[in-house]
Amino acid sequence: MHADSMYQAPHSPDAARIRVLVVDDEANLRHLLSAVLRQQGWKVLVAGTGAAAVAQARDHRPHLVVLDVVLPDMDGLEVLERIREDLPDTLVLFLTANSSVSDRISGITAGGDDYVTKPFSIDEVVARLRGLARRSPMIGQSGSPLMTVGDLTLNEDSHAVTRAGDAITLTATEFALLRYLMENADRVLSKHQILDRVWEYDFGRESNIVELYISYLRKKIDAGRPPMIHTLRRVGYMLQAPRVEPVHVASDSSSGTPIPSSPAV
Repeated sequence: MHADSMYQAPHSPDAARIRVLVVDDEANLRHLLSAVLRQQGWKVLVAGTGAAAVAQARDHRPHLVVLDVVLPDMDGLEVLERIREDLPDTLVLFLTANSSVSDRISGITAGGDDYVTKPFSIDEVVARLRGLARRSPMIGQSGSPLMTVGDLTLNEDSHAVTRAGDAITLTATEFALLRYLMENADRVLSKHQILDRVWEYDFGRESNIVELYISYLRKKIDAGRPPMIHTLRRVGYMLQAPRVEPVHVASDSSSGTPIPSSPAV
């Protein structure tokens, strides 16, 4: 698990309404996830066993559940089944130590909504939960598929992207990279974080796949426009809305009429 950065995003108006149940028998992991999720403004509940998870779910009706597949008293799939008996609309993110395709499919077909494989990035867990929150029928208006930074807009449902009203065509990987940058607008993301979240498997630290796709995005997003995608040498990448320079207005002292100031020559 990578915990080199604590994911903090601006709290939405709905954040305080979101309840997340974290279920894992590792106390340190529960504490870490709880601390990071509370930084999102969410209400966080915890449980270290399957029985405790079912009780917490019945008492507090969480919108989202982070659920370890392996628990000391029962299988995570059984916990999911019991929770869904009372809460069919609660969305579940599985934590699994087994990355085999068959186990991933088992979790999803059993009713899980998403999964991450241990060791995982804390940023990835938060991003996945935010994605589930947008889909949740229990949360309501926070389910908007639109993301906007400055004059750049991304629609997660239609995969449409526009900048200043102009349509931009992206490949699936370019779209995933842009979405991750927009989710973390004004925040520097390391190459490792981007690899972990967008590609979900290790190309190796020497791979230039991130640099390559950042260059693709720049050509489509920033070409002929004020740049939004920035590189911080040896640190990472950041997406930021262009700064709008204020227009200074002078006043005609005789008439009081505002006169735009002349630009310096």
